[in-house]
Amino acid sequence: MADSKPHPIIADIIGRFAERTVRSKNHHDRAKERLPGGDTRTATYFTPYPVYMESGSGCYLRDVDGNQYLDLLNNYTSLIHGHAHPPIIAATRAQLEKGTVFGAAGEIQYRHAEHMCSRVPSLDRIRYCNSGTEATLFAIRVARAFTGKDAFIKMDGGYHGSHDAVEVNVFPDPDPAGPPSLVIGPGVPNSVRKDVLVVPFNDLDAIEKLLKDHIDKVAAILVEPFLGAGGAVPPQPGYLKGLRTLADKYELVLIFDEVISFRLSAGGLQKIEGVKPDLTTFAKIIGGGLAIGAFGGCREIMSRFDPAHTETIFHSGTFNGNNITMAAGLKAMELYDQQAADRLNRLGDELQNGFTAALTEFGIKGYVSGYGSVMHLHWRDRQPVNATDSIVGQMNAGQLPALVHLELLNRGVYAASRGMLVMSTPMTSEDIGKAVNAFRETLEVVKPYIVDTVPHLLK
Repeated sequence: MADSKPHPIIADIIGRFAERTVRSKNHHDRAKERLPGGDTRTATYFTPYPVYMESGSGCYLRDVDGNQYLDLLNNYTSLIHGHAHPPIIAATRAQLEKGTVFGAAGEIQYRHAEHMCSRVPSLDRIRYCNSGTEATLFAIRVARAFTGKDAFIKMDGGYHGSHDAVEVNVFPDPDPAGPPSLVIGPGVPNSVRKDVLVVPFNDLDAIEKLLKDHIDKVAAILVEPFLGAGGAVPPQPGYLKGLRTLADKYELVLIFDEVISFRLSAGGLQKIEGVKPDLTTFAKIIGGGLAIGAFGGCREIMSRFDPAHTETIFHSGTFNGNNITMAAGLKAMELYDQQAADRLNRLGDELQNGFTAALTEFGIKGYVSGYGSVMHLHWRDRQPVNATDSIVGQMNAGQLPALVHLELLNRGVYAASRGMLVMSTPMTSEDIGKAVNAFRETLEVVKPYIVDTVPHLLK
């Protein structure tokens, strides 16, 4: 967080952070000797250096310096039951004692599949992999095989993992005028641009215009039912049903990426909205805290993975459906029924309301968007409609987002550096109260910085 004339608030916050995290700094210095930048997962890195965590229990984390944090990150939504949840530990241990992975079929695989298909109306068949990245890769592949077309539509700022095709516009075009420019990151070949079409989230007209111009080459629409990494932006009324209508009209495969939004109900956001996609991708919470990915949908499309199919799609992976993950994931899902989802969403509403009240109290323009147990802190005074709204607000806030993140850490709250806030089932209203108080105290600390550097954020 370099600055030609550093504001005193910056030095104060970073100074207190450094005093509390001496051992984390030592670990990071050592890590840089063998890991590029000391990092192996970009999303968890932040400046001046990340906190090194040592253990977790329930909804709390402890770092290597002995500091305790309320975990409002939960490994970016994957830990629905928090850390070291006893029933999941027991299920994992019982399987571990039998063996890890056998290179063979196992009963636990179809038991997990039966559970998933029983709670998601659009699932007839499902297959397992090891990450959300793999899940979206194979969902796109089977959509192409099924339709005989190569291109697909994705949303500007939509995050679907890190394979080449979905890296197009993973960071949104900040210019709201006109259709999004196609942007790719270093190392992604330019050739992917010809098969990826990008539109803003929540804009049905933009999708239909693309379809009218390119229907001969479009296989699928890929969308998060609500933008996760793009700012926890919910769908506008009728948007998801409109996507279903367009997919039917133009004979496309509709793919919902519910890697994050699946936690919003027992059957994901698709069940809440009453929309059945053709394919759905999953990861995160369905693995009980272990690495997993999955994709599934209607029988006709998923039959292309049947080894007996005349045009079968080869799909394998050393740890696909491994016994330990299946056991942990099945227990996590059995524990997370609709009653548990409703309770967690209510706690999310408490947090959202508390943060909103604090912003109002201090006269700061901010907005907490989201749905139930997943939300995002935006530096703007109204609900974002798409990822551009989210990123522009953050860009115009200077160093404020980073300062708020570090000060929350100083006050014992661990959240995503980008502003995402996530709930877990061990949390109580008392925990929410602690988070809201920490946020109030944080706003009190950073308000002088806002007054001096980003006064447009004052009401």
